[in-house]
Parts: sequence; structure tokens; C-alpha cells
Amino acid sequence: MLNEIPKILSPVLELFPLDTYVEFPVYLMEVAEGDPVTPDIWHEYNNILNRSGEPFKIGKLERFNFYERAKKAYAVIATGEGAQYANIILKKGVVR
Repeated sequence: MLNEIPKILSPVLELFPLDTYVEFPVYLMEVAEGDPVTPDIWHEYNNILNRSGEPFKIGKLERFNFYERAKKAYAVIATGEGAQYANIILKKGVVR
């Protein structure tokens, strides 16, 4: 299934402000060296994040570093997203 994450990212951002005290409140898994993939879904994420009005900067983590960081997540949403490199980590900020 494709485009599952974009369906929920915008509603999540309405209730989940991003952390403004860290360099990267959003992380994506970087494309593995030699993998001929262009993750078009990243453009969708960028558009959704821009529309949210939340200040953000996107960082990229190597695959296994991404997995380690995800292990420490407070909550995980499994969507069934089928796009390659669609994983995203959001760092929550202060709810105002």
C-alpha cells in the first residue's frame, strides 16, 4: 500500500508540535549507498510539513542508526506504507 503515511502525517502534526529545541525534529532513513531509489515520498513529507506551519529541519540517518533511534521511540505508528525509504521519525515538542 502506498501513501499511507501522508494520509496521517498532517492530522498527526495538528496535535503533535515538533520540538523547536533540537537541530532535527524530523529524521528520515538515508538511501543506502548504491541503492538506485529516489524516495518521491520525501517531497510529500516536505510539502505536508511546510503546510503544517511547524518550524522544521529534516535530518537523515544511516539505516541501522535509524533503527536504533526508532527503538527508543515513545510511540510507533505502523501504517503498512509500501514506499521505499518512507520511514519517518518525529520529535515532539511542547503542546501549547
